[in-house]
Order: sequence, then C-alpha cells, then structure tokens
Amino acid sequence: MSPNHPIKATRKKKKPTHPTGPAAPQWPSYKGTSQFVGTSPSGRVTVYVDPSLAQPGLQNAQDLLNDADRVATANDAIFGTTGGPVSVVVFALGNATDGTGGADHMGCDYTTGAAIEVDASFGNSARVSALFEAELSECSMNGNLCGESTGEALSRWCAASVSNNALSDFATAPQWAQDGMPDFVNKTDSTDQNADSTGCGMAFLSWMMSQGYTLDKIAPAMVALGDAGTLAQLYANLTSDAASNAWPKFQNAIQALPNGVTSDDPFGGAKPVQVSRVTGAKPPATAAKAAKATAICQPKSKRLLPPNRKVA
Repeated sequence: MSPNHPIKATRKKKKPTHPTGPAAPQWPSYKGTSQFVGTSPSGRVTVYVDPSLAQPGLQNAQDLLNDADRVATANDAIFGTTGGPVSVVVFALGNATDGTGGADHMGCDYTTGAAIEVDASFGNSARVSALFEAELSECSMNGNLCGESTGEALSRWCAASVSNNALSDFATAPQWAQDGMPDFVNKTDSTDQNADSTGCGMAFLSWMMSQGYTLDKIAPAMVALGDAGTLAQLYANLTSDAASNAWPKFQNAIQALPNGVTSDDPFGGAKPVQVSRVTGAKPPATAAKAAKATAICQPKSKRLLPPNRKVA
C-alpha cells in the first residue's frame, strides 16, 4: 500500500436533528434558539421549543402541537369568533420547568399578540396547554380588556375551562378573601397584576356560572363592555337585574358558602368546554378577516404568573 494514499474513513452526512420550518417570530422575551416542532393540522398554531430543554421540553412541545387545535377550537367557542394564526414557543420561562414561570405575549389581538411564550412543565403538558389558552384568549379579546383585572380573570377562567383547571396553583380568589374581599365588582382595576382584583373577578365569574351563565355567554359580553366595563355591568346585562344588586347578592352568596373561598371556583360553576380533537382540518378561509383588530392593541398586559411569584 502506497504511503501517499492512506485509507480514510468515509464521512457520513449528518442527518438533521429536527425538522426545518418557518422562521420564528420575534418573541416577547425569549432570545434563544427556536427549534421548529410543527404546525397544527388546521394551520393555525405553529409550535417551537428551546432545544436545550432536551426530551422533556420537546415532549411538552409535541403534546402542545397535538392539542393546539382542540384548544383553539374551544377558544373560538368561548368567544364566538374565529381566531387567527399564532406561534408559540415552549421554554424555561423564568427559569422554571414546572409551569410556574407562566406565559406571555404582547398585544391582546392576533396582530400584535400572535407570538406567545409558555413555560415548560415537564411531565405535565396539560399545564402547557392551559398557559397557551390563557394567552390565546387574550388575543380573542381583540384589544379590549387588555391589562385590566376583568380581562385577567376572564383569561384565567378560559385556561381553567380547557384544561380541567391544570393551573390550580395560580388561584387568586383565596387571597382576595383573606384580604377582606375588597369590591372590584363595582370598579375595574387597571392592572392584571393585583391578586385581589383578579381574585374578586375569579370568584364573581364562578358565581355567575353557578347561576347558569356559561363562559361562552360571559366572554362575549365582557369583550363588548370593553376596558371601562365592570362586573356589575356584566351582571346587569346578563340577568336584566340592576347593576347595583350585583355586589350585595354576590356577597350574600359568599357568606353562604359552607367552606368559604378556598379556590378560584368556590361556587363550583365551572363546566369544561367540550371540544373534540381536530384532525386534518384546513385553515379557516375567514381567519384573516376574523383576526383583524379595530386598532392596534398596545401591549398593556403583563406576564401571567402565580400569586406572589416575582418576574425572574
């Protein structure tokens, strides 16, 4: 064998470790690599993941991809509209991998809010779906209720309804009760970061649902009222009773609870949104029209977090 012609091993071409896909959008905070996982059968939800989370994170992302159309269809049913396309990235938001890092997006519509971030929740993908719905529901508010206590309570109820309350540790109503039950029925708090005002909204909507007013009736009515709307006005519009009766009747109902306020659904009014898993669906032809906002929504909403957790 000639020394001038050494035998060399044949190099095999490396196979790509993940599928190629559309370029990721600019995320609200995530700056890492966005690994494309896939697009849902309807074409409405495109999922990415932080590859550094390895198999547990990828499993969360794949489970979200498989569940995304069910969540989007349930969200449409709640608001009575057809949402637009969104992208979502699963990563260790707030350095957490148990869902407590919460979720985030920008504006509350499908134009400025279509890039959604959700915390990974290793071994419990239902929490990832719930976090996704919390932000998706705010997009369906179409610029209304964004950054308001009413909108925050509604989005958390939407998340609970599609996930069998997978975010029970995010509950704020018990804290509201412990803090003396301040009245956020007759006034709306212009923040989504106050556990007392959010908690009041959660308990009030639980009461309304226990009276037979389902979430798909409540959500459109709240959106129609807009930022300045109050829960008392919601009560008046749905019941035809005077708005002034909302707070005293709600308080009487609270006092009658045998165990007090121990969860976000103290009246047991929740009824899960029943939607069959969607497979092989085509993108809705009217999605672009339904997604348009009357005005560009300024990003007033803040990151969804459990009570007492600080932004990392």
